[in-house]
Amino acid sequence: MSFSLGQIGLYTDYYELSMAQGYFYAGKKNDRVVFDYFFRSAPFNGGFTVFAGLYDLLEILNDYTFSSSDIEYLRSQGFKPGFLDFLKDFSFKGEIFSMAEGEIVFPNEPILRTEGNIIECQLIESLLLNILNFETLIATKAFRVWLASGKRAFSDFGLRRAQGFGALHASRAACIGGAVFTSNVLAGKLFNIPVSGTQAHSWIQSFDNELKAFRVYAEHNPEDTILLVDTFDTLKSGVPNAILVAKEMEKKGKRLKGIRLDSGDLAYFSKKSRKLLDDAGLGYVKIIASNQLNEYVIQSLINEQKAPIDAFGVGTELTTGKPDAALDGVYKLAWVNGQSKMKVSENVEKTTLPGIKNVVRYYDEDGFFFRDGILNNSEPVDSVQSIFHPIYSERQTNVSKLKKEPLLKKVLSKGKILTPKINPSEIFIYLSGRADKLPGEHKRFISPHIYKVGVSKMLLNERADLLGQYKGKE
Repeated sequence: MSFSLGQIGLYTDYYELSMAQGYFYAGKKNDRVVFDYFFRSAPFNGGFTVFAGLYDLLEILNDYTFSSSDIEYLRSQGFKPGFLDFLKDFSFKGEIFSMAEGEIVFPNEPILRTEGNIIECQLIESLLLNILNFETLIATKAFRVWLASGKRAFSDFGLRRAQGFGALHASRAACIGGAVFTSNVLAGKLFNIPVSGTQAHSWIQSFDNELKAFRVYAEHNPEDTILLVDTFDTLKSGVPNAILVAKEMEKKGKRLKGIRLDSGDLAYFSKKSRKLLDDAGLGYVKIIASNQLNEYVIQSLINEQKAPIDAFGVGTELTTGKPDAALDGVYKLAWVNGQSKMKVSENVEKTTLPGIKNVVRYYDEDGFFFRDGILNNSEPVDSVQSIFHPIYSERQTNVSKLKKEPLLKKVLSKGKILTPKINPSEIFIYLSGRADKLPGEHKRFISPHIYKVGVSKMLLNERADLLGQYKGKE
């Protein structure tokens, strides 16, 4: 089951529709085109990015049509009758080639490409960028949290701080990046994510005293009791009362699952709480921490402060992608009716690569990711001897003897999804396996090593020829 808004043809920027109408009346509606999706820099000043959102995009494209009320709305905005008649029967029938969801990806390489007529490929631009940019950002943030946690469990707690219904796709992306649970129940249902939660301070406050609040909660949740211990006084009240309830549960053949710390010095309180629990013979009771956590705080708690925390609840900074808030993913035209196209910019890094392309991953002798190469789609992978720096072409890497893996595969054709649907937790298994092949220097948070992405000689020559043509015309 996916989250659907029904017919969502209007889920686009105005200029997509105005251009589409222009293409229609200019006689270009049957032009065949290719667009590339890529991003220019890794988020969070990191050395890698986690690709997410693909299957959501594919499913939502099935609903990318225009209802009768959509048509009437566009008529009121001045769109012409002939174009509106065309939209009545519109659906996306092109093809999409993509890297796998959960893949480790890098700046400036095509992660996904669309092929089809110019109107259909243009109209889906905003939708595509909206979904892929956001889920990729959140999945990357979540995987950084997972790396920082030393593989300890963490949950997505971000629903209340997320940007509206974006919380649904944020929860899915968080699970792709390593979150074991989400507090977001609707996301749990829609995307088959395990849901979990404890209680709020209001639960404890609603009773005459904290001990009674704990007892009643444990009575009604005996298999999954986690007690929030910081409502009044963590060490003098919360933890001692949790210990009393844990002992009462033992007499009934049950066990307190954990306590949650949600304020104060988490390292200090976790150490003191751990000692109190252990001294009471409750070594099995876990300590869960929450409260404005991110990958840096978690890393410090575990590695520097040696906090005995077993799991984390991460909210605001996870589901909002703080501090970056957005991925700079773009969608650029690369080919029209058999002719390669490119965008030329005064900023060299914004000049795009022309034509239909493939991306190949090269491995070193130890089986680790070594380089990615962007190739012209027409050149055989095994024929490429070297890949070159995209700007400083005198820098090159011989890849002729390295193991090679093409990364772009067809995932949608004529409205039919060709890739199987798998749960976010299964995508995370794929991600973690891929990340194991990424050398550690690319995964560190401070000054990560830059992963090299090169370009084939054929593609460099094609770009140079096209630049010469453009300059000649200008």
